[in-house]
Amino acid sequence: MKLDQDHEGGDMCRTIKLSTKATGKVDPTGDELYPPINFAMVDHGIYRSSFPDSVNFSFLTALGLRSIVYLCPEKYPDNNLEFLKSNRIQLFHFAIEGTKEPYIDIPEDTIREALKVVIDIRNHPLLIHCKRGKHRTGCLVGCLRKMQKWNLLTIFDEYQKFAAAKARVSDQRFMELFDASNLKW
Repeated sequence: MKLDQDHEGGDMCRTIKLSTKATGKVDPTGDELYPPINFAMVDHGIYRSSFPDSVNFSFLTALGLRSIVYLCPEKYPDNNLEFLKSNRIQLFHFAIEGTKEPYIDIPEDTIREALKVVIDIRNHPLLIHCKRGKHRTGCLVGCLRKMQKWNLLTIFDEYQKFAAAKARVSDQRFMELFDASNLKW
């Protein structure tokens, strides 16, 4: 992908062109950007994806990120930490265990703390990610959607778009029962 910016108006207008690998066409400038798997815009200044790798760093730099919300229990890799440090990106680490067990509860308090970071505009632009950008990320985004007053069917449709065949009833049950009434967007 290539990200073009309107030089007169700053970054008011952004056009992302697909890379040579995606289109089969050669980019004469050679400036190609590769988003992480499951990358998408959630809202203005909020993005989601799978775990970014070094091939994605130029793309993330182009987004001008201030923060990353990381939802896995594992330590953030040194290579990624160096990238964050060199780009002055703050890491918010919320260690949520990934589980396929239907009766293991998602930690609601941790999701609430992560939501506070996500909705704080001082942290934007921000990227939310876990390992694959499906379950933990999907739950956090689903709870954000409840705060935004989305209906449950639409929240589940978005979750399933990313989780696909691996969608979990336990994740959907968590989002359905999540009480967003005391959180302000």
